[in-house]
Amino acid sequence: MKFGGTSVGKPERMFEVAKLITKETESKIIVLSALSGTTNALTEISGNLAKGERLTAKHQIDTLERYYQSFIRQLLKTDESFNAAKEILAEHFEFLNIILKISFSEALNKDILAQGELLSTKIFCIYLNEKNIKNVLLPALDFMTIDSSGEPQVGSIKVKLSQILKKHKDNTVFVTQGYICRNSKGEVDNLKRGGSDYSASLIAGAIGASVCEIWTDIDGMHNNDPRIVKNTRPVSRLSFDEAAELAYFGAKILHPASIWPAQYFNFPVRLLNTMQPDAPGTLIESEAGSEGVKAIAAKDFITAIKIKSSRMLLAYGFLRKVFEVFEKYQTPIDMVTTSEVAVSLTIDNDNYLRDIIKELELFGTVEVDTDQTIVSIVGNKITKTKDVIAKIFTTLSGIPVRMVSYGGSQHNISILISRENKEKTLQLLNKGLFDMKD
Repeated sequence: MKFGGTSVGKPERMFEVAKLITKETESKIIVLSALSGTTNALTEISGNLAKGERLTAKHQIDTLERYYQSFIRQLLKTDESFNAAKEILAEHFEFLNIILKISFSEALNKDILAQGELLSTKIFCIYLNEKNIKNVLLPALDFMTIDSSGEPQVGSIKVKLSQILKKHKDNTVFVTQGYICRNSKGEVDNLKRGGSDYSASLIAGAIGASVCEIWTDIDGMHNNDPRIVKNTRPVSRLSFDEAAELAYFGAKILHPASIWPAQYFNFPVRLLNTMQPDAPGTLIESEAGSEGVKAIAAKDFITAIKIKSSRMLLAYGFLRKVFEVFEKYQTPIDMVTTSEVAVSLTIDNDNYLRDIIKELELFGTVEVDTDQTIVSIVGNKITKTKDVIAKIFTTLSGIPVRMVSYGGSQHNISILISRENKEKTLQLLNKGLFDMKD
């Protein structure tokens, strides 16, 4: 059972989480994110330290400490529990104050970012103890590891975790941190933003869990972005492939990487709402359940690159050479289209854009469009579903479409548009594909 930052971000939310975990009779591992806002605050502290702005960092540390002091005061009722939590805060904020005097490094940055999950889990365990809910804290840094490429060491995680659990056979409630891990050097590291979902999925696979529940503040994966489109609804069932497409192409409720452990170890994932625990949410499993369009997702901050070269495009090995440029700069490609004289593709990471363009110009003329959005229409076998393409383009007749990806996956049709047209596009598709008014 994974609970995100908003699910534990207020004392009353922690009260509800404790009720939820005691409803289940099965043994369970609870994976917690940092309290909402904490990781952002720690990122800012780290950023100011990197810039040498120590006074600003000190002010931010003090502000964060006051927030946590207020939090435990509202959460805990007994002096014993409150004093135990005060000691935890003292330990972690002492660390944050000590780093003000240390030279900044990337390893130190990872240590700073880990503090949120370490705090939330320790505080939650103190609250469980106060409520006489027997529990064991499983430090993620004891078993969650990644290799030199940043990939989880699934075999090692499985062995280490099973060894730890054997020592606590009589316990049924375990609490651990999401997001954080150790790297190949043994240093504190993390699974990147949204990594708590990934942690939960990896742990579920490692222990052979019956289900992985992702608890957030929304009742499942919706058929469109509820922040932009009115009258969206939760999708009751998705296949692993459909969920992976939606997560990768912009559905914020689920970390994209969290799907493959579920698919590999074949356990279901449920997306549930902490605020409405009785809502059915979304079930993700191997079978899709039905065919046709199920949901729409949008991914922003896309850069489109077109390489035009009538001289080289049809030459043997041309595309390989183009892709090798992106491989060199470790920049993944999302969409690709080709014509007789040009190849267009998109990336979502422009850190090395200038270097990439410089190398691509050896092959021909390079055009770049920034601030683009990929809109993905996802469903089971939608490329074989009658009239879907016709509906999409009829619905979007007034929207300029830069690229189309069709046929690469039978579960996804993607279009590239300017980000300024995103809201209108999502609203039009909601009406055209789901017959829902905006």
